This record gives sequence, C-alpha cells and structure tokens, in this order.
Amino acid sequence: MDLLEGVNITSPVLLIHGTVGKPALLSVKYTSTSNDKPVIKWQVKRDKPVTVVQSIGTGIIGNLRADYRDRIKIFENGSLLIHELQLSDEGTYEVEISITDDTFTGEMNINLTVDVPISKPHVVLASSTVLELSEYFTLNCSHENGTKPSYTWLKDGKPLSNDSRLILSHDQKVLTITRVLMSDDDTYSCLVENPISNGRSIPIKLTVYRRSSLYIILSTGGIFLLVTLVTVCACWKPSKKNKRKLDKQSSSEYVDQNDEHLKHEVEIVPRSGEHERKNPVALYILKDKESPEAEEESLPDSRNAVEPAPPSYSSSPPPPGRSPGPPVRSARRYHRSPARSPTTSRTHISPTRSPTSLGRITNPTRMVRTAGVHIIREQQGEASPVEINA
Repeated sequence: MDLLEGVNITSPVLLIHGTVGKPALLSVKYTSTSNDKPVIKWQVKRDKPVTVVQSIGTGIIGNLRADYRDRIKIFENGSLLIHELQLSDEGTYEVEISITDDTFTGEMNINLTVDVPISKPHVVLASSTVLELSEYFTLNCSHENGTKPSYTWLKDGKPLSNDSRLILSHDQKVLTITRVLMSDDDTYSCLVENPISNGRSIPIKLTVYRRSSLYIILSTGGIFLLVTLVTVCACWKPSKKNKRKLDKQSSSEYVDQNDEHLKHEVEIVPRSGEHERKNPVALYILKDKESPEAEEESLPDSRNAVEPAPPSYSSSPPPPGRSPGPPVRSARRYHRSPARSPTTSRTHISPTRSPTSLGRITNPTRMVRTAGVHIIREQQGEASPVEINA
C-alpha cells in the first residue's frame, strides 16, 4: 500500500518574545517529496484571520497590507521575518505550505509577543520610620516604562513568606503591612519582570520604633501642647477683634463729643475781632436801664453839659466818607462800664433837643469833643472809660 504524500512543517520555537522597534523571526521548516516551489501563506488570527503575506517560493504575490509594507520578508524554508516590531504585531501567526503534487498542506501556529522593556523600579514610602503596632504601613513599587510587568517583593533580598499581615494589591504592585511588629524592621525591595526584561529596586530600610511609655508620654504631651496652642489662638483672635471694635467705637464717640463741644464753643464765643477791625473807634453812650429815676435826674445835667459847648465845635463839618447816620434815639447803644466812678456813673442824651443841639452829637466823632460827656471806647474786646473835658 502506498503512503500518502504531503508537506510536514516543524518549528524550533513556538513562542517568540519580541521587543518594540526590533525584528522578530518566525522560523519554520518543511519537507516534501516534490521538487516544485511551495505556495506559502502567513496570516494572523484576530476576530477573523488577517492575511499577512502570500508567496510562491520567495516571490510575494499581490500587494501587502499598509501596516506590513516594507517590513516583511519570506525565506525559502517558509520562515517569516518582521522588521521594527510594533505592539499591534502581537498575536498568533499561522503558516500554510502547499505543493501541487502533494496530497495535503502543512500547517503550523507560532505565538508572538511584543513588549516594552522594564525601566529601573524604586520603592516609594510615606515615611522610612513607623511606630510599633501601627494599624498599617504601605510600600509602593513604581517604575516609568514596561509592559505586562509582574512584581515580586523581597525582604532582606528574599521573597516574602506567606503572612496574614502582608496584603498585596491585585497587581502585586502595592504591599501593605498591617499591625506593624518589631520583626518588620528590615530592608525591602521589589523585582519587576516582563517577557523581555526585568528590574530590581534599591533596598529601602524600614525602621520600626518600639512603643515605649516614654514615647507615649512625649507623643501625647506634644499633641496636648499643640491642641492647647490652637485653642488659645482660636480664643485670642476674636477677643482682639472685639477689643479693636470697642476702641474704635469709644474713639468715635469721643470724637463726636469733642466735635459737639467745639461746635458749642464756636456758637458761644462771639466773633468780635472782625467787628473791631471794621470799627476800631466805635463809641457807645452809657445808660442805666435799671433806674429810670436816675435817668430823669441826669437829664438837666446833661442839658447843661451840652449847652456851654463852644460854637467852633458845633460848626465843624462831618468827616469825609462818613454819613451823619440816623438820629441818636434810634442808633445809640448802651453798655455798662466795668470801672466807672461813683460821681460820673451815668450819662443820658435827651431825645427832645432842638435840631441844632442834636446835630452836635449826631456824629460819633463830635461826641468826643462834647464837654461833660463820659464815653467809652471799645478797643480789642475790652471796655475802658475815657473822660474828656472841654
């Protein structure tokens, strides 16, 4: 009986780990009883198979896909070389080799992985010291680059033994020590690996302090002092604000009171300076309004004092620039003299005098020359009696 003839395919490696940016060779060999050129077809398995290349011998048939163009090469034994690997090149590749004279076609599957190398990792700690019996302490293994990493934690260079107090995250990247003990005082490091590389961190020393009575006293004392300072500060700030508000209110009330006092003073104090500057020689005739009898008694004396005046004084013209003014009865003002003598205490001008005699005293400057008349001159806010004898 004749044996069926066909193509047999073999491969030295069924799993190839490729690195991004580098080439990968999917190596195969085939055997056949025919000397004709084989038909080679490579395709990658996705949701549905995607053809990578087809060839007769080493000659490529048709056009390549855009993502494989200029990166594919076929060898005579059927092997496939992919240049400049990309992460999207990862997958399961299937090769089919057939010869016309052979009865059946040979097939082979090769897995290809594409990864990024692991960069040097390092252990990240919140603090290099921890207090005994603390609830938990966390160590994190960190690295910048690397795909499909796997983490291994080492204590004093040896993998950690199983312990219920040691908890690893789902990716084993984070190690958590619960209820820290003195035995946890040691050096820790992490080992990171992927199919094409690995990296180990520098050991980190974790120091565990014993929870002694002195430490408890110091720690609680520090906390008490901190709480006290915070409380004092919290109580002190509002008191300062209230004090400032009270000071501002009192100062504003004091200023208001002073302003009112000054206003009263301004209203009470007469503005005599301006009047004195305008009328520096104002003359006033004294009159005692309290005793009408004395006024009547002084009437004859005043008549006698006015009548003997020399005619030269009565005929003198009034000073230029000053009007005779209204009659004395309507314009005269009376002030009590602060230092008058008992004999010459009052003087009165009769309103029933004749026009000639009245003209002698109409002008205030003529009154100075009138004999027997006691007048007062107001100068600089003070009154002093002046007696002029004819």
